[in-house]
Amino acid sequence: MKKKAILALLLSVAMCFTACDFEDLEESVDSTPVSQSAKNETTKESSSETTEESKDTKKDNKSDSDTKGFSLSVDGASGTLNVTRARQKSTPMGNDGTWTIFVYLCGTDLESEDGYGAATDDLDQMLQAKGSDNVRFIVQTGGTSEWQNNVFSNKACERYLVQNQDLELVDSVPLSNMGKSSTLSDFLTWGVQNYPADKMGVVFWNHGGGSITGACFDELNEDDSLSLLEINDALSKTYEKMSDRFEFIGFDCCLMGSVESANVLATYARYFFGSEEVEPGSGWNYTAIGDYLAQNSNADGASLGKVVTDSFYSECEAIDQESECTFTIVDLDKFDEFSVAFNDYAKALYEASANDLAGIVRGAQGADNFGGNNRSEGYTNMVDVGGIIEKCSAYADGSAALKALKNCIVYNKNGDTHSGASGLSIYYPLEVQGSKEIEIFSGVCISPYYLSLVDMVARGYSDNGYTNDMFFDDDGDWFSDNGSNDYFDDSYFDYDYEEEGESSLITFTQKPATDQDGFGFVLSQKSLEYTASVVAYVFLEVDDETLVCLGETDDIIGDWNTGAFRDNFDGYWLSLPSGDLLTTYVADYGDDYTVYTCPILLNGTETNLRVRQYYDYSVVVEGVWDGIGEGGCAGREIKPLKKGDKIVPIYYLDDESEIEGDSYTWKKNDNLDYAYLPAGDYYYGFEINDVYGDYYITDCEIFTIDKKGDIYFG
Repeated sequence: MKKKAILALLLSVAMCFTACDFEDLEESVDSTPVSQSAKNETTKESSSETTEESKDTKKDNKSDSDTKGFSLSVDGASGTLNVTRARQKSTPMGNDGTWTIFVYLCGTDLESEDGYGAATDDLDQMLQAKGSDNVRFIVQTGGTSEWQNNVFSNKACERYLVQNQDLELVDSVPLSNMGKSSTLSDFLTWGVQNYPADKMGVVFWNHGGGSITGACFDELNEDDSLSLLEINDALSKTYEKMSDRFEFIGFDCCLMGSVESANVLATYARYFFGSEEVEPGSGWNYTAIGDYLAQNSNADGASLGKVVTDSFYSECEAIDQESECTFTIVDLDKFDEFSVAFNDYAKALYEASANDLAGIVRGAQGADNFGGNNRSEGYTNMVDVGGIIEKCSAYADGSAALKALKNCIVYNKNGDTHSGASGLSIYYPLEVQGSKEIEIFSGVCISPYYLSLVDMVARGYSDNGYTNDMFFDDDGDWFSDNGSNDYFDDSYFDYDYEEEGESSLITFTQKPATDQDGFGFVLSQKSLEYTASVVAYVFLEVDDETLVCLGETDDIIGDWNTGAFRDNFDGYWLSLPSGDLLTTYVADYGDDYTVYTCPILLNGTETNLRVRQYYDYSVVVEGVWDGIGEGGCAGREIKPLKKGDKIVPIYYLDDESEIEGDSYTWKKNDNLDYAYLPAGDYYYGFEINDVYGDYYITDCEIFTIDKKGDIYFG
């Protein structure tokens, strides 16, 4: 088998409304845009009482830092992180007990695809909430080719007031890219000036991709998204016009519950709401939010956050997706304490990497991760930060960082799959997806020591060894005041991530070979210092010249002390009820199960089948998930299989091509089989990955499965 062979293996519903449906709305909505200065009576009263106070506050608070958000630097002598933020504002902008929640509703395919209408659904939830003169949603629309209602226009960015179970068009501006910072800042600046309140919140509604690709992918503009630095830029401009911080900022988007997100938002809000994992298409429960605030208008962000979390989890339960669920509420006033503690931990971890980089990499790779991170579904590279700290505890004391992390998390809730998740993720390069990825991360990372460790792993190894410049100068300068890293010029990060497949760091004291116990090898002690992981692949011989990859197996016995590894393959594999084998990649592990993802065509569209196989050999089909798109946009929902769905397995050949299997029509009460492979000859090979992202492929060994299911190598 050629070394590059495994590289080739990478890879209209009717809306039903119960309280106020859009048929009724078409008759009652005021379709005449109100001018920017026009406000309802509550807003007028709020504005008149706070105008002079706001002017004074703006004058007093006006400083250089007001327009720059935050800056991070490191003490050159001690390595301690210093966080400087724009001056904290705390003068309410509206009457006591009033709430305005600004919703940045970027519809994309969640609204337009196949009549799905997820955005319309959530608007209806807002309309169903109990009426209150003190609570309102202000919604900006955009970013989708088609709305699944007859009210919204896809020719403009419209702004709606949702209050007292009524929807009113209050402004309309030219259609603009929802993935641009200026679109966001224009909306929020207009919003806080026209609809100020005692407490205000911001919700980003759409897809998310994590700390690298951000959120709100506009399908009208090539899926352009808001990066975290673009969000920072927009919020900093809006903050200039405010006398108070937002009570909360949250993402009704996948994968945005990260350390990097919290750091950006800590300047502008008291609380942060977000999920580490992907969210179902249903997202947050806006009826629950509106109902709670209508009865508790003096509630703070922490109290509201608990309601958002619990109601979100209940919505996941209603569609049987609670096992993957995560949601977290962060007290942003306490977040900087975590940043400082994490930087101290990262400094110790970076220093320890000189002696045991491989152990640190294995620890980070063993932490819980979110949003796929496998060859079939793609990579988000979002990993649980508490998990990294705990898994790498043998190399650096993370107790202070863990304590600070727990202290800033007000409330969080996790499903069974992520029961140990700490509440916030962090970027870690499980598989770098492009030459700009680390450069982007450098602009949002909270620690130069952690950035240096990440850069070391991603940059790779050369014959001269690895050298790494720390990411701050002699004065401790590291981030510019707008949160971006400008200490290094563009050429610093312009390096190639190409995997050669011939890692010179992988050597053996016992070369891969078969014996009476099966197929195995022993790594040299020097090699153990550079080895991150060992995986295995199984191939089916179609004819004398063609091998089909059946995918990845975790049936390996390994000893990281001696370097001895061998197969533990039991001959079991997943197949459709027809007996057609599926290609499998490992997506996740649990104490008693493995989650596999299988590339398929579903009704003619390429996607991934997610399957949970328990160690008692039982199987649960979780559904289908589209994975990570080319622009880093995560598919938002794991959709269940339905009776009549046509499933076609996808297989990869050793010449880098792919073929399709036979079509199978899913039936009611169907399930996958997990049983012995059909009797015949197969091939088994190891892939040994080094800590710098390169790998070594062993030659494949033939094995035979007889009619009894017994396996023979050689």
